[in-house]
Amino acid sequence: MSAAVEASAPSRRLPPVHVLSVASMALVIVGGILMAAHLPARPPLGAPVVLLAGAGALLVASVVALTRVQAFDWGTFRVVGSWALLAYVVIAGMLEYVFVLDHTRGAVLVVLSLMLLVFAVDIPIVLAFSVARYQEAAP
Repeated sequence: MSAAVEASAPSRRLPPVHVLSVASMALVIVGGILMAAHLPARPPLGAPVVLLAGAGALLVASVVALTRVQAFDWGTFRVVGSWALLAYVVIAGMLEYVFVLDHTRGAVLVVLSLMLLVFAVDIPIVLAFSVARYQEAAP
């Protein structure tokens, strides 16, 4: 990395996309742990649904903040994000398959599926943003 890139990239004012995405991921993880703590019995869904709603709101805030960024290396973001998204969609798909194979049904499956969706989108955003923020913005 050149000295000009090192000097210009961190000095740009970028929104806290990575912070919002990691906070969203943390809420999903806590919700998943709360649900797993009650298995194989049917877990209560109150707290996990509230945590999922908070995670979804943070994810939306992260995406909205990301769309407002002007000077940014969107090419790098797309390359890193698309490969990471592909990997995490595969991971989430395998986990979804395990849930269905384990006879998870109804509202529990819906909540777990939505948590997987947030998980599969959050991590690629964090990875892509973390790489692209230190690249020189395309003119």
